[in-house]
Amino acid sequence: MSQTTRARAAFALILATSTALGACPALAASEHFSVISGNKIVGHLDVETTGKAVTIDFDIKDNGRGPTMKEALTLGSDGLPVTWAIDGATTFGSKVAERFALKGGKATWTDAAGKGSATVKAPTLYVTQNGSPWEFGLQARALLAAPGQTLPALPGGALRLTKGDVLTVNGADGPLEVTQYAISGTNYAPAYALLGKDGALFAQIDPSSVVVRKGYEGEQVRLRGLAADLQSRRYADLQARYAHSFGAPVRITNVRLFDPVAKALTGPVQVLVNGNRITAVEPADSPATPGEATIDGAGGTLVAGMTDMHGHIGQDDALLNVLAGVTSVRDMGNDNAVLDDLIGRIEKGVITGPRVIRSGFIEGKSPFNANNGFVVDSEAKAIDAVRWYAARGYWQVKIYNSMNPAWVPAVVAEAHRLGLRVAGHVPAFTNADAMIAAGYDEMTHINQVSLGWVIKQGEDTRTLFRLYGLKRLATLDLASTTVQATIATMAQKHIAIDPTLGIHENLLLNRDGTVAPGAMDYVDHLPVAEQRAKRQQWIDTSAPGDEAAYRAAYGKLIAITKQMHDAGIFIVPGTDTGGSFTYHRELELYEAAGFSSAEILARATLDVQRYMGRDQELGSIAKGKLADFFLIPGDPVKDLKAIKTIRMVVKNGTFYFPTEVYPELGVKPFTTTPAITLPAPVAKQANAGGASTLRHDAGELLGL
Repeated sequence: MSQTTRARAAFALILATSTALGACPALAASEHFSVISGNKIVGHLDVETTGKAVTIDFDIKDNGRGPTMKEALTLGSDGLPVTWAIDGATTFGSKVAERFALKGGKATWTDAAGKGSATVKAPTLYVTQNGSPWEFGLQARALLAAPGQTLPALPGGALRLTKGDVLTVNGADGPLEVTQYAISGTNYAPAYALLGKDGALFAQIDPSSVVVRKGYEGEQVRLRGLAADLQSRRYADLQARYAHSFGAPVRITNVRLFDPVAKALTGPVQVLVNGNRITAVEPADSPATPGEATIDGAGGTLVAGMTDMHGHIGQDDALLNVLAGVTSVRDMGNDNAVLDDLIGRIEKGVITGPRVIRSGFIEGKSPFNANNGFVVDSEAKAIDAVRWYAARGYWQVKIYNSMNPAWVPAVVAEAHRLGLRVAGHVPAFTNADAMIAAGYDEMTHINQVSLGWVIKQGEDTRTLFRLYGLKRLATLDLASTTVQATIATMAQKHIAIDPTLGIHENLLLNRDGTVAPGAMDYVDHLPVAEQRAKRQQWIDTSAPGDEAAYRAAYGKLIAITKQMHDAGIFIVPGTDTGGSFTYHRELELYEAAGFSSAEILARATLDVQRYMGRDQELGSIAKGKLADFFLIPGDPVKDLKAIKTIRMVVKNGTFYFPTEVYPELGVKPFTTTPAITLPAPVAKQANAGGASTLRHDAGELLGL
């Protein structure tokens, strides 16, 4: 018997034993789940099991889009797949034909990232690129039966299972006892699944959506709350271990500052932080005072914390953004209660995250509506939503695709009366010119403006047409009266735009099997699942002429953004893709739109804080301002890519060292931590050996 055969036989015995003990009995012939987002059923997951054969029908349509997948699996005697076929379309329509097979100890697979193979010498889980949430149940059952609840994974990495609480849920079939599990190892964060006593999947949960067994939809609010709590515990633990407050003034030596007013670097200086404020910017040769901690900047550059002006922030995004130097995020639409809870945890220091500027999301009710914020079916309710946001201190309201265009003037008037700005998409069956006339202060997404120049009457931008229609830009004359009139009006009325160029680059240029253009600098540092995602296209380009048309359309979007910038329109840097690494790419793309590196850095820091009226506290490194900044070894004025190699981030006076934290998120660090000298009392506390002054790598400062 070969080593491979013995290992699989041993695993099958473990699985059989656990089944005999009642941990993982045979699954029901039929399993049916509802997909719920924003308190609305937006899809289904139906599973049929006949012996070792499993077929799956998975479909979601939320905000006019979502994946549609058909799966067919054959399970081996150990309960692990020996064949797996997945066919369908992704959220934005790219075609899926994923295959996996295991035969004679040889595993082969084909997904959007390409083909792969491996020799399997022990039980191993293939992790799909495009599979449905039912996979989490399969993984959990296999991991429960595995020694140490760990198994190697394909295409790489390993999966780990952590058991959580047991709870009772209520629904159509009466009360059920289910157990929560976290599955981690191939992505930034764990996935959370609940299994019943029968070993079958009961639910897969996160704070914004759930996939739950039919008949138990009434538990969805509770389950989303459980997911938020599980996430919060994880990030609270990371905060406790990796957030450094030295209990003393901190002097950062041997650095230069990026000055966003001069758009240049200063000479060498020292920066002092005490509490959450910058207390001084001093000459490089200034003497230290007793009791300070010192961080050696090693000739690097300090840059004020940057702002992603288009986020939909969650706990997973929050930490990644801070580590990437993004210390503020303008949220452009969220579950209002979930966002408030998140902001509360950040402000109390329970977890780390950026400062959040809230935009109140208002959507019209339709078969295609999104499910954030308020979904309204009358002008009066839309105005009530504006008042609700104003009373709770939101900075602006955001109008979305299904809003009735006839209601927009009244919504804008009420928002302006209450001191709120108005931004948003262009609702269906109208155009950007009409929304500018109605009083928008800012346009959201470059495609939302551009489509008005190429769509025909009656074409519905509530659907994915708002993306597919972009290929018509390939033949658009940017010098035409129609295009120039819109740009001129925006400039005259000081209407800003949040173009989100990076998401359009992903949409129009990503191709299967090729690293996304925006991810080339960092893809190898990411977890396995993220690396695969960066090699998958978003849209279907298979029709004749589409490949060239979409590429040409992207070029037109860059050219339009440049024309807007040249006309003096304020360009707002935002991502809509989670920020962090993608925010760095968003900024790079502005170089093609005519910005210099220094202008981009100024826009990402002081300019946007001034735009939001927060520049007295944020946006530059100066005495008295809040301590939000980051340290890089290079000169970002000469090369903007220098912002990708961050050695230290200070957010509200708390110090973070990305090299410490990234391994917890499955990310390979980009650089090293700076050298730190602790003041004598702190050093003695950290090291009972008693040296009065110690030099530390940041990794040695855990617990201070």
